[in-house]
Amino acid sequence: MTAGDICTHRLSIVTGHYGTGKTEFAVNLALALAQEGKPVMMADLDIVNPYFRSRERRQMLESAGIELISSSQACSDADVPALPAELLAILENRKVRGVLDIGGDPVGARVLARFQPKIAGEDYQLIYVLNANRPEVKTADAAIRYLRGIEAVTGLTCGGIVNNTHLCGETTAEEIRKGAALAGAVSSQTGIPVLCHMAEAQFTNQLSDLREPVFPITIRMKKPWE
Repeated sequence: MTAGDICTHRLSIVTGHYGTGKTEFAVNLALALAQEGKPVMMADLDIVNPYFRSRERRQMLESAGIELISSSQACSDADVPALPAELLAILENRKVRGVLDIGGDPVGARVLARFQPKIAGEDYQLIYVLNANRPEVKTADAAIRYLRGIEAVTGLTCGGIVNNTHLCGETTAEEIRKGAALAGAVSSQTGIPVLCHMAEAQFTNQLSDLREPVFPITIRMKKPWE
């Protein structure tokens, strides 16, 4: 199954709690879509997380033919809640697939609120990245409360869940399965489908029995000290 089969909408708006790996998913998704021959634009709108920003992989993304815009192009280390005018190009150009990496909490998600009427009129999907090892969202009830907060701030409705449960270098197939169970519980209570389970390629064969597709990734976002 291709990335285009997993994320079928023109706009993929990626959110999730801080540390869930939403930027990792956004970057891998954009690269996969580009490899499948789709014209891709990506927006780094994360003004919350100072460590994992898709703009830090600008050269790699642009080498793959992906046009990247960010909330702070003049200063890559600045955290200012300002949206670039180029964001309208992603929203209005229906010939491209857009991947929007937004902040990992309701405060970060607020940057999209003023564009809600425009986004709501487009073919979009708000994607909630879930990591069962994040204490704040490790239960279905907590994960749902967090998700509803993001929906309330953005005025957008979540259309898909991505399980990205990991322990960095200590990740095992069983950890990913633990996340699959949590994602399934959230899906059951909300009616929001699980789109896929993120996993490095070494785990894909071990997870072939999962009901939803496994999205193989390469770790792109390194910790600042790595």
